[in-house]
Amino acid sequence: MRALRLLEWRSDPVLTDVDTPEPGPGQVLVRVGGAGVCHSDLHLMREFGAGDMPWNPPFTLGHENAGWVERVGDGVQGLDRGMPVAVYGPWGCGVCQYCLQGLETYCERPEAAPVPRGGAGLGLDGGMAEYLLVPHARHVLPLPDGLDPVVAAPLTDAGLTPYHAVRRSWPKLAPTSTAVVIGIGGLGHLAVQILRATTAARVVAVDTRSAALDLARDSGADLATPPGEGVAERVRELTRGRGADVVLDCVGSDDTLALAAAVGRVLGDLTVVGLGGGTLPVSFFSMPYEMSVQTTYWGSRFELVEVLELAARGRLHTEITRFGLADAPEAYRRLEEGALTGRAVVTPSEE
Repeated sequence: MRALRLLEWRSDPVLTDVDTPEPGPGQVLVRVGGAGVCHSDLHLMREFGAGDMPWNPPFTLGHENAGWVERVGDGVQGLDRGMPVAVYGPWGCGVCQYCLQGLETYCERPEAAPVPRGGAGLGLDGGMAEYLLVPHARHVLPLPDGLDPVVAAPLTDAGLTPYHAVRRSWPKLAPTSTAVVIGIGGLGHLAVQILRATTAARVVAVDTRSAALDLARDSGADLATPPGEGVAERVRELTRGRGADVVLDCVGSDDTLALAAAVGRVLGDLTVVGLGGGTLPVSFFSMPYEMSVQTTYWGSRFELVEVLELAARGRLHTEITRFGLADAPEAYRRLEEGALTGRAVVTPSEE
């Protein structure tokens, strides 16, 4: 079968032929319908090197995956051939406290996982291929009726990650509250929709690109604005001087983190979602009092079930640009140039 593989750090991926895997006991082979093109992969190609991660190339890219069950190994029940499924991407040990809660991103026994701190497309072969071997059936989630695998694929990260960030701040997102989303890309435009679907908070979107701001408005933002001088004051004016109760920074650069702190409210939440490599100086007077700052990494398996249900009910819509597997390198090129709106999805089964 064909697969888009990262053969070494700081290199472009290569489309090559590899053997089609066979599922062993407890495993599932998925025919890939869609694999999301994520900005995180650009960090693998451009920035990471030996020793930065507890795993190394070569491996097939693609950590946002959905498709159809092709074959199952011995002992797997409830997953029939042809069943549409999504794949939960982080693969932990399965038996530690967090894995048992479905939070395999935070596995506490990484040495017992298929690969430490990784999963599909992150140290192990992912879904930028005709088939994906999933090492345990618990990672394979049947899709709700009517949800297309191509649509479901980016929800496994671009939907799940902001959903987890929003969900943990639900107590602070009352009808009188304001949430700010910085960066309206693959994750950000879904973050806006998740806020609208699950809370009654006012939503402010910030991005440098006019197309992204239009997408934010279409996604339900009450205010969409470019960054720059006066933005923090505008947010404070909108909130009667209080600031935003929750800020989701889907970029994570020095500039966006500074903006996030500037618009935040006392006792608010600032969640860093993006991998922009920025830092945020924290001192007694540099932040609003008791403003919590945290990072997140994906979400739980059970939260993914909730995300898929929201999408099946029409409450989440991913702005998708489709690419065939042969055009996957072009998708990454356009992502790197900032020429994509929403999420690119590679569709091996459509060729």
